[in-house]
Amino acid sequence: MSINASVVDLFCGAGGLSHGFILESMPVAAGVDIDESCRYAYEYNNRAPFVKRDVATLKPQEIENLFYKHKRRILAGCAPCQPFSVYNQKNNNPNWQLLADFGNLVDYVRPDVVSMENVPRLLKFWEGRVFLNFINILRKADYYITWDIVYCPDYGLPQKRSRLVLLASRLGPITLSKPMHTKKYLTVRDAIGNLKSIDAGEIDSSDPLHHASRLSETNLKRIKNSRPGGSWRDWDSNLIANCHQENSGRGYASVYGRMVWDEPSPTITTQFYGFGNGRFGHPEQDRALSLREGAILQGFPMDYQFVEPGRPIYFAKLGRMIGNAVPVELGRVVARSIKQHLKAYE
Repeated sequence: MSINASVVDLFCGAGGLSHGFILESMPVAAGVDIDESCRYAYEYNNRAPFVKRDVATLKPQEIENLFYKHKRRILAGCAPCQPFSVYNQKNNNPNWQLLADFGNLVDYVRPDVVSMENVPRLLKFWEGRVFLNFINILRKADYYITWDIVYCPDYGLPQKRSRLVLLASRLGPITLSKPMHTKKYLTVRDAIGNLKSIDAGEIDSSDPLHHASRLSETNLKRIKNSRPGGSWRDWDSNLIANCHQENSGRGYASVYGRMVWDEPSPTITTQFYGFGNGRFGHPEQDRALSLREGAILQGFPMDYQFVEPGRPIYFAKLGRMIGNAVPVELGRVVARSIKQHLKAYE
C-alpha cells in the first residue's frame, strides 16, 4: 500500500535508492544528478523524472517544486563517496563539499524526513569535522537524528559492503529497521548461480548486459591458475606481475582473485568488470564478472535496464553507474524505516 509521502532523491545516479523506495511502495517524485548518462536507467526503471543538475548549484525552491503537494516530504541523498573512500588517502577530492551543500539544502527546505548514506570513513574524514558539520545543521533545524554502520548482508544483500546510514526527522525519534538475515547470508551462488555460462569477451544473446570483458592471454592463464578466495600469491612466479614481486606491491593481495560461491561477494566497486581490479573473478568460469552480475550483486533486479535498446555498451560508463549506486536492498531498508516512522505520525 502506498503511503502519503513524496521522495526526492539527490545524487540519484542510476536509481538504486529510488528503486528501493518504489519496491516499498513509497512514491518517488524525482531524482537529481549531474550525470546525464544515468537518465535512461533512472526514468525507465523508476517511472520518475530525472533532473540533470549539479546539487552544488541547486536552489531550494527547485527542490520544493519537485515534491508532490500536500504529502510528507522525504529528501534522500548519497553524496559521492569517493572523497571519503579509503582510496582517497590524501583527502584531496573537492567533492567532499557536496555533503555540506546537501546539508544547506536541508536547512532551507526543511523536509519532514532526511536520509543520507555514505562510506563509514566519512565519520573520520578530516577528524570527523565534515560529518559533524552535517549533524549540526540538522540539529539546529530541530531534527531527531540516528545513524549506524550497516553491514549489508545483514539486510539481504549478497555483498560484503558496509555503509553509514543516517536518518533524521522533524516529526519525532526515528530508527533504522532491524537486520533480518543475520543467521544465513545470501551468497554469490544465490545471486548469480543460475546465469548463463559465458566466456571472457562474450555477450549473452538474450541479455546484452550479461557481457564479460576480454582477457589478455596472460590474464587468461592467471585466472585459470586462480582458486576461489585466493589471490596472485597462489600463482607460479612467472605469472606474478612485476609490481607484486617488489616489496611495495606484496601487500596488495586483494586483486586478481576469484569470488567464492557460498559467501557474499566482495564490495562491488566501479571497476568490478576487470579481473585485475579486485577479487572479481567468477568463482568457476575463466572471466571477470559480467555487467549484469555486478548489477545483481548490487541488488538490481534481473530486468533492470541501464542502456537504451540498440545503444552501445561501455564497460567504464556502466561500471561507474552500477558500482556507484546505492544497493537496492539498502534502499529498501531506508524506505521501510521511514515508512514505519511515518505511519506512527499519521
